[in-house]
Amino acid sequence: MTKQQYEYWSSPYRNTKGKKIIITADKCMTGIVFLAYPILLGYLLFTGNNQKLMQTILVPAVSFVIVSVFRRCYTAPRPYELLDIEPLIEKDTKGRSFPSRHVFSVFIIGMTFFYIAKPIGIVIGIMGIAMAYIRVVGGVHFPKDVVAGAVTGILCGMMYYII
Repeated sequence: MTKQQYEYWSSPYRNTKGKKIIITADKCMTGIVFLAYPILLGYLLFTGNNQKLMQTILVPAVSFVIVSVFRRCYTAPRPYELLDIEPLIEKDTKGRSFPSRHVFSVFIIGMTFFYIAKPIGIVIGIMGIAMAYIRVVGGVHFPKDVVAGAVTGILCGMMYYII
């Protein structure tokens, strides 16, 4: 992604209303997904499905730690660091852009839901695609960051839940 590409992609959202839409959508989708996950855990606890409960706790947790450690070691710069752009989503973090942990988290939680309740997993996967778009247009991730986050979340979910 170049500065010109970013400016072109983000131009529809550069006004006050557009920026508010991006910021609100980012926060709302993040909140919905991260509230849904403990609800799923509570449901599994309430129904006494201890094996699935342990998997739904351990798989995202272990995967999240691995991705976080990788990001800390790899520490790729963010678009606003390299391209001298003003991101729509305010962030002052340096590095740790690859892979996108927001997108990864949505996809690993989506895969967890897919394992338990496929329709909800599909909805969360669609939200993950929207989140990836928002994180790029918002100027806090490169396209490769969000693709890597999504693929990593899907592969971790497949590895633990499907295989």
